[in-house]
Formats: sequence, structure tokens, C-alpha cells
Amino acid sequence: MPERALPNTLPRPPEELERLEHAWKPPSGWRWFSAVNNTQVGVLYIATALLFFVLAGVLGLLMRAQLAVPENTLLSADTYNQVFTMHGTVMMFLFAVPMVEAIAVYLLPNMLGARDLPFPRLSAYAFWAYAVGGLVFFCTIFFGASPDGGWFMYPPLTGTEFSPGTNADWWLLGIGFIEISAIAGAIELIIGILLTRAPGMSLGKMPVYAWSMLVVGFMIVFAFPAIIAGTLLLEMERAFDWPFFIAERGGDPVLWQHLFWFFGHPEVYIIFLPAAGMVSMMVPVVARTPLVGHRAVVVALVGVGFFSFALWVHHMFTAGLGAMSMALVSAASMAVAIPSGIQVFAWIATLWRGRAQMNSITLFLIGFLFIFVLGGLTGVMVAVVPFDWQVHDSYFIVAHFHYVLIGGMVFPMFAALYYWLPLLNGNRLSERLAKWVFGLMFAGFNLAFFPMHISGLLGMPRRVYTYADGLGLNGLNLLSTVGAFVLAAGVVLFLVDLIRTVRLPSRPHEDPWGAPTLEWLPNESYGVRSIPQIEGRDPLWQRPSLSEEVESGRHWLPGTVTGARETLITSPISARILHLVQLPGDGWTPFIAALGTAGFFLLLTVKLIALAFACGLTALVAILVWLWQSDRAPAQLTARIGGHHDVPIAAAGSAKHAWWAMVLLLVVDATIFASLAFAHIHVSMRADVCPPPGAALPAAHWPLLSAGLLIAGSAALFFSRRLLRSRTAVTLLVILAMACATGAFAAEFLGHREAGLAPSTHAWSATVSAMLAFQGLHVFLLLIMGGYVIARAACGLLKERASASLDSAALMWHYVTLQGLVLAGLVNFLPAWMG
Repeated sequence: MPERALPNTLPRPPEELERLEHAWKPPSGWRWFSAVNNTQVGVLYIATALLFFVLAGVLGLLMRAQLAVPENTLLSADTYNQVFTMHGTVMMFLFAVPMVEAIAVYLLPNMLGARDLPFPRLSAYAFWAYAVGGLVFFCTIFFGASPDGGWFMYPPLTGTEFSPGTNADWWLLGIGFIEISAIAGAIELIIGILLTRAPGMSLGKMPVYAWSMLVVGFMIVFAFPAIIAGTLLLEMERAFDWPFFIAERGGDPVLWQHLFWFFGHPEVYIIFLPAAGMVSMMVPVVARTPLVGHRAVVVALVGVGFFSFALWVHHMFTAGLGAMSMALVSAASMAVAIPSGIQVFAWIATLWRGRAQMNSITLFLIGFLFIFVLGGLTGVMVAVVPFDWQVHDSYFIVAHFHYVLIGGMVFPMFAALYYWLPLLNGNRLSERLAKWVFGLMFAGFNLAFFPMHISGLLGMPRRVYTYADGLGLNGLNLLSTVGAFVLAAGVVLFLVDLIRTVRLPSRPHEDPWGAPTLEWLPNESYGVRSIPQIEGRDPLWQRPSLSEEVESGRHWLPGTVTGARETLITSPISARILHLVQLPGDGWTPFIAALGTAGFFLLLTVKLIALAFACGLTALVAILVWLWQSDRAPAQLTARIGGHHDVPIAAAGSAKHAWWAMVLLLVVDATIFASLAFAHIHVSMRADVCPPPGAALPAAHWPLLSAGLLIAGSAALFFSRRLLRSRTAVTLLVILAMACATGAFAAEFLGHREAGLAPSTHAWSATVSAMLAFQGLHVFLLLIMGGYVIARAACGLLKERASASLDSAALMWHYVTLQGLVLAGLVNFLPAWMG
């Protein structure tokens, strides 16, 4: 396959453009809910995240109004706890991470030169699950049912003894499934970045923002499973009295802190890195010069992502951990400032080398640099263990993380909205109002949060709803409250201007900033008219005629070959064209599946079990219908995409992008299981005797029988892929594998039942039961996948170029086999090793 399209190719005939527009025509009217294209879903995603930003901000203003004067009675203690918990939860879970993914869903396909993300229905599912679940979760504040244990939900305060109602359950079940939505979005973005870049856009030529989202995608894959595991354990403790975190029965409240902060500290950088990537895109534009130290900035992004996983104990310096672990984490907490500093110096050097235009974007970028650097300096301070002991759980920490999070994410987000909003309808926000917006936000932010450093040093604790008079805190708290309302006034002014701008008539967006990257190419609902051949990092600067060439169809894929939605799959490193892939069009299944998923988790919270399982079944059926429609053999084997260049349509096995998505999903799965295994090891090491009194290990023949059956089932799936042309052979082998998986789990379960496993008596037994339940859930999924493969084989739909169902089932089968072997070894041989 040639590496570049010929620039002198003649413009394509108008018939091709008409077919392209017809294939990508967005739905209208009530069918709007069925849209899956990134341009529609991305706008909805961003708007919903902004809504939660405003709602969380209102809750923050209520908190500041309560704390404006001592001994205030505006909010009761219980109400304040709910408002405080919801403010942090909504900001972190419903605004920050979703906004990060929302902007990526909207921007990345065009920035990478792709027609859409590779799994558009997955994007739609992730959005609707987040939007519906998030709105229902937020509405609990109006009924006094919101969680009140803090956004970190530390046990034992969130156990049934101290939180007997459903408040904590709303957090555990509601936020737990919203994290599943975030993981779905991360898998979509990783595959999209690695496999759908424009031809020639090697990793070295990829925009920094795409690099930041690639790093963040992998961080989500490895960090978010820990909080999912933690919420599962805490909810099982509340629902079934399994004492994972109850010290009197062998549990440990610190276990929750380990699981939560293994997710929680990387989440800070999951929020910051995309903002840093956007800053690296905007700074060169306002300075009119390429980014200084491009390669160093990319390495720094990867470095921050790596270091972030070593910092979770940073939040636990006062929890009574060992001196060695605290020293190592303290060193890592300081070391992470190095790659962060590299990026800051690269931005300053770029502004210094160029000639910055003093506009709205530049104002917010300068404000970001000032605030984030201050937050980074206090971050180094709290990395020093003795200092952290003094200020931990004080308002100094509140000031620090707001400087990092608002400075590191919100100010760059506002700069990005001013920069990229013309892509929406061709209109720019008001530059005159932007100066007022920035002034109010910058002054209000510093007036609100800088005094908190001082009040924290004076001893004001976090998470209190009032304070006594005469402590020297009155003036500082009043200043913070005034600052919060000034900051809010800036946000309100921005929203007024945003609504005004969005309501203006649409027009071609052009390139108002003279930017160098592909998202500024002329595009419609299908993205660019033809997918460009890339020759450098700044294609629009290096080839000024590229816009005209792409718009006239002179590059790759100027129309639609099959009459459906399509994009190109390229190699992960060099972006060499591999094949063309057909993308699913608009449909109702993602919307229905999202509603069913949200209904399942939210109805479980209020104990409507039958209705919850009906919603879960609805979601499952919708997903199966969605998958059934997706995996079809193409009508033709090759496609002509560049005048006289032919490429394959679709692929099979590991060459297919769906195969790699399944691999990523299994990495998430394995990380959840690793978190459960960590919990088991943690409570085992705390026990005086392992297994503890009253618990016993199953007889040796049970785990051996289970292991043998698991291996046999995997072997059957392995050979079924080799016998794909024989419908009967595939069906028989899949049935055999299903029987083996069921028998393996039955053997493991009967062995523990014979040994008298009682999960409510001790945390060791509870962690064993949790891992066993997790394995049982996977066996249930194997049975569904096996039945699905048999149904496709019976209908004659299982073919070499339509084998994703069998390939995915085989991957899952091999993973469940490995998980079952690890489970048996961990439970049966860990006690002997510890002894």
C-alpha cells in the first residue's frame, strides 16, 4: 500500500459526496435519541458535564454560605454532610472525568483525521448510562437520601452501623456503574487513537492531546477497577454482612483507603493530563510557533501517568503505615513534580519564543499556569511527611487540591471552550465579555481558596459544618465565601455568553486562530470529505493547500464504498493503512441498553429487586441485539479508497479492532480481580492464623477437578476456532466448553461448601466468597457468550470475516480459566506459604 495519496488526483464527482452525506445523515426529531455519531454524542456529553459542573458549584456555594460566619444555622449538620458529599462526588465523578472523555469524543476523530471513533454505539451507551444515572443520583439531594459519608466514603462511618439507610448505597451502586461508563469510554478512545489515525500520522506525528488521552485511557483501565472492586466489597458488607472492613471480625477499614486511593490519586492526573494536552495544543497557536520540546512533553505525559500509580499512600500518611512505605511514597510524590515541571517549562518557552496574542485563550492559559504552579508547590509541601501530619484534614489540603484541580483542569477547560467552540457552529464567544469572565473567575478563585491555606495552618479542620467564634477564622472564612460568589459570577457570565453564541445561526467554522491540526479542516457530520495523508506534526502549517485538497476529495476514502459509514484502520505505530471498516449507524439499542443498565443499579439501591433484574435483562437483550447487528461479513472483499488503491474490507482475529477492545476489557477485568485478591491477601496477613478459626480449606481434589475442567473448556474453544467452517463441530465444542465451565465452578463451590465456608463470620471467608462470586459471574457470562456463538453458528453467520463473537468468547474463556487457576492457588496455597 503506498504511503501517500497523490496530490494531483482529480476532484471526486458530486455523486460520491451525495452518497457520503446520505450515509452519515444525522437523525432528527424524536430519533435524535438514537444518534451515535461522535459529533452529536460529543456535544451532548459536554453539555451534560457542564450541567453537573454548575450543579456541583451551587452545592459549593451552599457550603461557603454556611461557613461564612461562625455557628451558622443555614444548613443542619446532616444536610451539610449530604451537600458536602454530593459536591465532591459530582465534581469528581460526574463532571471532571466525564468532561475529559466528552471533549475527547467530540474532538479526537477530527483531530486524528478519522470519520468517527471505532465503536460509536459504545460511545452512545457510555454517555446515556452516565447522563441518566448521574441525573437520578443527583436528584437524591432533594429527598434527603444523598450519601453523607464524604466523597471518599470511608468505613466504618459508611457501614450499616453508622449509616443504616440507603444514603451510602446510592453512592456505592450509582457511582460504581458510572465508572463502568468511564471505562467503556476509555476503551473506545484507546482503540480509536491507536488504530484510526490518518495515514502517515505515526506516533511521532500524533498531536500531544491525542497522546495525553492515550495515557489517560490506559490510566483509567488500570485505576478505575480498584474503586469498582472497593464499592463491590463495601456494598456486599452492607447488604450481606460480609465483614471486609469491620475490624472486630478480621476486616480492616484501611483496606478501603488502599483501594480508594489507588484509584483516587491517579484520578487527579486523569483529570489534569487531558487539560495539559489541550494546553500543549493551544499554546503554540497563540504563540504562532511550534511547541518547544515536543518529544520531552510526550515523555513527561507518560512519566506523570506512571508515577501517579505510586502515590496512593500519599493520602494515607496519617493512617499508621510503616516508615519505609511512607518514605518511598514521599519520594515518589516529589518526583512526579519533575515531568509536570517539564511541561510547564515547555509552555513558558513556547510563549517566550513566539509572539503571544493577548486574547481570551491566552488569559485563561496564563491564569492556569499561575494557579497550577501554586498548587504544585503546595503539593510538594504535603509530600513531606512531618508537614503532612500537621496539615492533614485541615483546610490547607482543601486549598491545595482546589488549586491543583481547578487550576489544572477548569481554567484549561475554559480556554479550550473559547478555542474550539467555533467548531460547533462557526461562531466565537465574545472577546469583550471574556475579559470580564476571566477577571471574575481568576480573582474570585484566589480570593476563595488562597485564604484557606492560612485558615488551615491556623487549625480549621476539613469536613465540619460550623466553627466556634473567637478562633481567628471569621475574616478568612468570610473572604473565602465572597471569593466563591465572585467566581460563580464569572461562570454565570460565561454561560450567558455561551447560550447566546450557540443560538446564533450556524456557518462554516473556518480556522479563526490559524491552527495547525486536522480538526480545523472543513468537516460535516461525516468528518472530513477525504481522509488526509499526513506528513508532519503541524499539517495545516506545513501544507497550506491541505484544506482545499481534502474538501475536494483528493485524498483517501473521498466517499463511501459500501454505502455505509466507514473509516480506515491503520497500524498502531506508523499509521500504515491496513483495511477499511464499516461502522454501525444510528440505532436505539445503545439508548435502551443504557436505560436498562441505569435502572438495574439504581433500582437495586431502593431494593426493588424484581424490577431491577427486569431492567438488567432488558439491557442484556439490547446489547445482544446490538452485537448481532454489528458482526456481519462484508458484501465485498476489497474497497477502492484512493483513486486506484484497493484495501481489504474488515479483518479477522487479532487484526480486528474489536479483538483488541476485548483484550483491554479483560485487562480491566483482571485488575478488578487483582483488587479482590489484594483484599484477600491484606486480611490474610492481618489474621493471627490463616485460615482463621472456624474456616477451613476445601479438600485437594475439588480445586484440582475445577482446574482440569477449566483447562478442558479452554481447549475446546481453541479447537472450535480452528474448525470454523464446520457449523456442527463449532456447536459441539462450544457446548462442551460450557459444560466444563459450569462443572469447574460447581466443583469449586461444592468444595468450599463442604469445608463450611461462612462469609459473615470472618473477613477471610468473606474475601474468599467475594472472589468465588466474581468467578461465578464470569461463568454466567461464558454461558451467555456460548449460547450467542451457537445461535450465530446455527444461522450461518459465523464466518472467517464475521468471527468476532467466537474470537471474543475464546478470549474470555481463556481469561476465566486463568482467573479460576489463580483463585484456586491463592485460596488453597497462600495459607501454606504464609505459614
